[in-house]
Amino acid sequence: LILNVDSDTTIAPDVVSKLSHKMRDPAVGAAMGQMKASNQADTWLTRLIDMEYWLACNEERAAQARFGAVMCCCGPCAMYRRSAMLSLLDQYETQLYRGKPSDFGEDRHLTILMLSAGFRTEYVPSAIAATVVPDTMGVYLRQQLRWARSTFRDTLLALPILPGLDRYLTLDAIGQNGGLLLLALSVLTGIGQFALTATVPWWTILVIGSMTLVRCSVAAYR
Repeated sequence: LILNVDSDTTIAPDVVSKLSHKMRDPAVGAAMGQMKASNQADTWLTRLIDMEYWLACNEERAAQARFGAVMCCCGPCAMYRRSAMLSLLDQYETQLYRGKPSDFGEDRHLTILMLSAGFRTEYVPSAIAATVVPDTMGVYLRQQLRWARSTFRDTLLALPILPGLDRYLTLDAIGQNGGLLLLALSVLTGIGQFALTATVPWWTILVIGSMTLVRCSVAAYR
């Protein structure tokens, strides 16, 4: 087994044993632990990112794991089956983006390759890893841009394998990518309305804000 840990990540003492226990099933190619922000108390932004991590792990990854297909085993703390990784190494090392060698999104890319090879990918919520998160908006936005590019690119890579997975995973992929595009369209439409009519689209703002509050309320409570 190969354990990947980012240089700014601290893992709990039992992470290796908990992830390796999940990997005892030879059908599992990769497993990830639960991500938390180690600098959660620094700023309002780090507190929000910690909440975002809770949502990503305990809603999104946990739901995908019910079907044995976590779509991205996060880089800060993930374990891989060595034999499976070696068989995928040529594809992994030649990862391209718009025809050029890629240096971002390697964790999602490797996860999709694992699923394409027929392995399951899992989430272990009790395997806790704390990682340093951005504490300024500029750094955070650059990180999110890299992640968004990776999500769109590797979702295209995953399209051929979706029919072989549970139908929920297809719905999940549509929601993750379609939701972002619809949000961008809503923002552009709102800007257009304001520019052309000098009126603010309050109903659109209210609906988007309400949906955000509903989705984040459980994470905020936890």
